[in-house]
Formats: sequence, C-alpha cells, structure tokens
Amino acid sequence: MAHAPQFLKLVNEAKKKVKETNVADVKRRIDAGEKFLLVDVREDNEWSKGHLPGAVHLGKGIIERDIEQRVPDTNAKLVLYCGGGFRSALVADNLQKMGYTNVESMDGGWKGCWTRVCRRRRISEADSPRWRREDWLGRKDSNLHRPH
Repeated sequence: MAHAPQFLKLVNEAKKKVKETNVADVKRRIDAGEKFLLVDVREDNEWSKGHLPGAVHLGKGIIERDIEQRVPDTNAKLVLYCGGGFRSALVADNLQKMGYTNVESMDGGWKGCWTRVCRRRRISEADSPRWRREDWLGRKDSNLHRPH
C-alpha cells in the first residue's frame, strides 16, 4: 500500500527528531540482557494476530492517553514498534513532547521481524497458526506470541 504524501511528510519530520533502532539491533540488545520496555503501538486487530515476545500493547490511538498510568517514569527505556516503523516514529515524537526522554522507534517493525522468519522458513503467516520458539530472529528463548 502506498502511503499518502502528507502522512509521509509527518513521518519524515518525526524521524528527524527521534532515535531509531532496527530489528537486528533490538535482537542483539535483548540477547545481551538489556532491559527496556518493548511497546507495540499497532491496532488491536494487528496485536491479536501476533506480536513480539515480551511486548506490551499500547496502540497509537491510546498511548498518549494511557502512557502516564502504564509507564509513569519518563526516563524509562522504551522501544516502540508498529508494522514497519512509521507509526512508531510518530508515537516516539509525541512521547518525547510529553517528556519521555529515552524513547526509540524500531524501523522495520513487525514486518521486518516477520519477513526475516518467512525468508528463512519459506512459510506464510497464514500457513503457521503458531510459530516455533526459535522463529523470532533465531532466538531459542523467545516466541512470537499468537493466540492459540
């Protein structure tokens, strides 16, 4: 799906102001034992189809309203992800405006994680109702979370 030009303009402006990371870096940091809160900012229906292990769900539509209750520490280390890295950049920008100082947007998002699994396993999302433990970027101690 092609994104609207004005949406992309907003995203590009946000990306200039936020720290970005990527799927491989997040995996490396998790493997190294780094502590941070992984936040899925996708819509409820996207979350219910699957999400990254250890992630909490605060969708883009409600995160600004609910973040202070869920994460009162404005210095907390937050890594946000969405489908591909656009919505998470917009949310990261807004959280910074709210005083959160340690926020990152994961470029590539859920699609980046899933694409790597598909490429290696040669399966489609529809073919696999539950992914194996090692499928999230090769980690043996994690699991892509999907409803059973």
